[in-house]
Order: sequence, then structure tokens, then C-alpha cells
Amino acid sequence: MNEVNRHKTEMKEKGFTTIDAVFSKETIAEILRIIEATDSSGETFRKSADLFAIRQFLKAVPGVAQLIFKENFKRLIQQLFGEGYFVVKSIYFDKPEQSNWFVAYHQDLTISVDKKQVAEGYEKWTVKQGQFAVQPPLNILKQIYTVRIHLDDTDENNGALKVIPRSHLKGIYRPEDIDWSIENECCCRVNLGGVMIMKPLLLHSSGRTVNNNKRRVIHIEFCNQELPEGFGWIEKAPF
Repeated sequence: MNEVNRHKTEMKEKGFTTIDAVFSKETIAEILRIIEATDSSGETFRKSADLFAIRQFLKAVPGVAQLIFKENFKRLIQQLFGEGYFVVKSIYFDKPEQSNWFVAYHQDLTISVDKKQVAEGYEKWTVKQGQFAVQPPLNILKQIYTVRIHLDDTDENNGALKVIPRSHLKGIYRPEDIDWSIENECCCRVNLGGVMIMKPLLLHSSGRTVNNNKRRVIHIEFCNQELPEGFGWIEKAPF
């Protein structure tokens, strides 16, 4: 329980925490086998020289859910987040060995929903590949946790996230407003089978790959909030 409390404190104070060996090497290998065997011609699959991504991942590759949501992982989520949380988004990212994909500092300010609906506090609507996204009120964003399951050893040489600790406490924090005289950057190194848990308001970035190693990550978001009547979370699912 002391470890659980430490991770809860880190998430509250810093906006993120990392946990080693949540998944075994055998489980990770089976997850990758299922992903590689999946038909990738669907509209939620995106392929390029720099990136292979699967949106609505748990729906597109249903065989992985039973490998991810084993009792130890479900218990960890409940201990860290509390009761009443459910899945609201899932994405698979594969940054290939030769990737020049770079993502500048940003916050994750949008959620994925099933339709567009006028509602107070919900703004900046977009639609991509038939999927609606919107920026919700801050109270919704503050109740979201993102879990990043690492399928490879990841460090600063193959795209590990760099974050600005405690930036999640400052509301909407524009990258152009970062004051580097008071802020510090931290690289979140995570080994295969480990997880990084972060708040979406945490400023984070990802560098290019320079060591010819893959960086494959499963990104799952959890929330305990219902949306206004008329629309809902596109991937809402218990776990």
C-alpha cells in the first residue's frame, strides 16, 4: 500500500508516475502477436513511414482486452484512481526504428465523443476519420487519467515522453507561455511491460528516434464523469 500511496502522491503533485513490470514479457509478446495479425485496412488504422497508429484500439483489436485487463491491472487502476472509472479512449502508437516523428510540447485537451452536440463549455469541435473530438470543461479534463503501456524499452533515444512536472496544476498552459527560467524538463524512461500514468493537462512532448529502436505504446484514457445529454464517450466501456 505504501507504493500505491507513493504513486498517487506523484500523480497529484507532479502529474505523472511510472510503474515497472506491470505486464510480463510473455503477455507483451502475445499482445504484439495479436496486433500484427489484425487486418489493418480499417479506417481507424493510420500508416506512414514515421507512424503506425490504431484509434479506438480496444474495439479495433478486441483480442487484446483480456490480456490487458487482468486482475492485477484492474486492481492497480482502482487503487490509484478510485471507484467509478471506465475506459473512454484507446490508441496504439508504433514509432518505427527510423522515425523522424517529433511532437512538440502540448496538453491533451480534447476528448473523443460519438456525435456533435451543442453544450455549454464544450468547444473547438473537430472531426477526423469520422470521429468527433471536442475540448470539454476543465473539470472533465481534471478527472481523466492516461495509462501508457510500454511494449518496448523506451528512453530519450527512441521517443520516451518528456514532461514538465506540475504543469498539470496550471490549467490551460500554452507551450509558447512556458517559462523555462522556472520550469524543468523530465524524461520518462519506461521498460518493456511498465506503465506511465499521467494527467492530460501535463505538458508533454516526444522526440525523434535516434537509436533505431521501436517505441510501441498502448494509450488508454479513463474517466469517471458522464457527458451532457445528447452525446457520449465514443469508447465508453467498463473494465
